[in-house]
Amino acid sequence: MIRSELIQKIADENPHLYQRDVERIVNTVFEEIISAMADGDRVELRGFGAFSVKKRDARTGRNPRTGEAVEVEEKFVPFFKTGKLLRDRLNGNESD
Repeated sequence: MIRSELIQKIADENPHLYQRDVERIVNTVFEEIISAMADGDRVELRGFGAFSVKKRDARTGRNPRTGEAVEVEEKFVPFFKTGKLLRDRLNGNESD
């Protein structure tokens, strides 16, 4: 599912809201998650999962084409850990 499909689905399920308002809400939620992660904070959505940032140390890598050693700088990467509810649902263990 892409962002526009998410916006359309929410708008369809909530006919009392204008699509432009739904789009603004979805964009605000995503921006807040991105902003929190950029500040190094963890974002937890109960039942869905948690977004966090992990630091990868600098290392010596290899160019796959030439095999030549390449220095890779330290960097921060996004990390997502699924929540128990999502994991159970994906594995068919729903208990509704």
